[in-house]
Amino acid sequence: MRYEWDFSVVWRSTELFLEGGRNSLWLFGSALAIALPLGLLLAVLRMSRLPVASHGAVAYIDLFRASPALVLVVWFYFALPILIGVELSAFTAAMLALGLQSAAYMAEVFRSGVESIGPGQREAAMSIGMRRGVAFQHIILPQAIKRTIPILFTRLIELLKSTALAAVITYEELVFNGTQVAAATFRPIETYTTVALVYFVVIFAASQATLRLERHLAASD
Repeated sequence: MRYEWDFSVVWRSTELFLEGGRNSLWLFGSALAIALPLGLLLAVLRMSRLPVASHGAVAYIDLFRASPALVLVVWFYFALPILIGVELSAFTAAMLALGLQSAAYMAEVFRSGVESIGPGQREAAMSIGMRRGVAFQHIILPQAIKRTIPILFTRLIELLKSTALAAVITYEELVFNGTQVAAATFRPIETYTTVALVYFVVIFAASQATLRLERHLAASD
């Protein structure tokens, strides 16, 4: 059977797609605002000499890395409000689930970056009178972040793709709005093709930017 493509339904629903795209980016930015500082804090705690802090950070990281993102999104939306007695919006639940899980992954990225810096850097800083914390902040951390930037960008791309999971709890991001259009127009092929193309263009552009940044950092080293 020959299929007749009709993308006019997509053009008529442009505003809905744009709204979904804006909501996806807002969710991505909000989750990232949680993930970056919390990931850095977790990395510092994991490398701490205090057993309580180190073991607590390891437990957090292992828990969230071992949990599927979809399960976390659903759990934060349906289960967490029952436990804490506070109703969460779909946006808040998805933001917490994705942000807290991404923090666990980024903690490992930051930790690997710090551990890639040779001990001589730290010893040299302390030999001129720097305290351990000051040496970490001004000598070790800037070099570690520079080394982890390409991997961090890869994690950011994964976080952006994960925002599509918020559709299962009816958050009106790009995939959810695309599903609404497909149901109303009975044109799922054209609708989901458009959604896929939007994700491809954005993620491909981000991937290329990551590759160029990686080459630039390699050349500067």
